[in-house]
Amino acid sequence: MAYWIARSLIKLIIRLTCRLDIHGLERLPKTGAFAVASNHLGRLDPLLVYYLLDRRDIIMLVAEKYRENALARWFVRQLDGIFVDRFEADFSAVRQALTRLRRGGLLVLAPEGTRSPTGALIEGHHGISYLAAKAGVPIYPVGITGTQDRAVLATFKRLRRARVVGAVGEPFTLPEISRKAREETLAAYTDEIMCRIAVLIPPEYRGVYADHPRLIEMLQSG
Repeated sequence: MAYWIARSLIKLIIRLTCRLDIHGLERLPKTGAFAVASNHLGRLDPLLVYYLLDRRDIIMLVAEKYRENALARWFVRQLDGIFVDRFEADFSAVRQALTRLRRGGLLVLAPEGTRSPTGALIEGHHGISYLAAKAGVPIYPVGITGTQDRAVLATFKRLRRARVVGAVGEPFTLPEISRKAREETLAAYTDEIMCRIAVLIPPEYRGVYADHPRLIEMLQSG
């Protein structure tokens, strides 16, 4: 019961605050294991996942700091999220996520690890690269704009809804991680993920990846 209450509250929040314009949502499978990698602009981002995807096996990793917030903690527990320490190697959280992913779950993760203070992409972390490569599941890149906290709140105060635009890219997979050059491999995989996200958002949101050779290659190839 509490699970459905949580999802109903999320739907209400999104309907009251957002006008959604999402392209490519039909690309996401209804069942089976895969990962979604998205940029992270605001607190509404994780709520959008539960609003748009009607799956009970969503694997959401949530920063440990939100455990101190009673409301956030309640939502995370009802939705079976996983608290993760962003500043230390959290092997327990990784094992939980990997186990559920291998059982057919849907992993949703923002490689940046936190909300971008400017809205533009910041450097991605290797978590989703490791999990997706280890589990051998496809990754769907997602680019989103319009969910910045200040913008959403300012629009809501005017009794209007914020326009949120998103796009789901083509899926891709990562080869097995090389044991000899593990860190270099994960770094390259993370750059690939971030550049595929960058393709889906306007130039002003591409941040530290704006001049990345891989992104330029993708843009030139159409």
